[in-house]
Amino acid sequence: MVGSTTAERGARRQESPGPPPARRLRPPRLRTMIIFAVALALLGAGGSWLLYGSKLLRVERVTVSGTRVLTSAQVREAADVPLGSPLISVDTDGIEARLRQKMPRIDAVEVVRSWPRGIGLKVTERTPVLLVEKGAEFVEVDDEGVRFATVSEASKGVPLLELTVSRPGSAAASHRRFGEHRLVREAVRVADALPAAIARDTRIVKVRSYDNISLELSGDRTVAWGSGEKGRAKARTLAALMKAAPAARHFDVSVPTAPASSGS
Repeated sequence: MVGSTTAERGARRQESPGPPPARRLRPPRLRTMIIFAVALALLGAGGSWLLYGSKLLRVERVTVSGTRVLTSAQVREAADVPLGSPLISVDTDGIEARLRQKMPRIDAVEVVRSWPRGIGLKVTERTPVLLVEKGAEFVEVDDEGVRFATVSEASKGVPLLELTVSRPGSAAASHRRFGEHRLVREAVRVADALPAAIARDTRIVKVRSYDNISLELSGDRTVAWGSGEKGRAKARTLAALMKAAPAARHFDVSVPTAPASSGS
């Protein structure tokens, strides 16, 4: 059997179909582009109208959470949220600034949009750790040394702060060097370091100078604390000392590695 000739093989190669030609991407027609652009414009206009012009997304209510001493009505009044305004345009930073300015008791506040028609005010109030007597009233001091409110009745379980640094000598020099605010901060450090059981029994935190702070406890007991430094170590030492000498009336933890107690 005679094989195919060279001419026949060449003819077959010419007859066999090759790969399909690549399709060329046609540019979008002008009409399609115009329709797409118009659709986008309508969609944007509709969205803008829904957010700013529609009555569906306007502020109708203001909710308040997290208050303890303040009332929800007080917070809403101070916030002055513009009812009836488009929810999207409400100035949440401005509301937060007003609340902080008008209500020093507020430590932190979060203003959130509650879609579709509400504003939420999440409030965190300052907690007093010390009280300063002011005539017949009391000024509350928080854990940052901020004097944030004046109340007619002392908060239960919160000790009084006594600053007795007006006398000449080292106490007055300490006052000039550190300033009253720094001395208050040191008193706050001491109050914050106290174990809960001892804190409940603390009636007065007395500051004579930066390194001369003492406590007056219930039952005519006193504690020489020293400065606000090494507060946790002093607190542990005081708790152990009071347990070892329950009848003692005077404790000294100003040097926590060498504590002392006396009296009965």
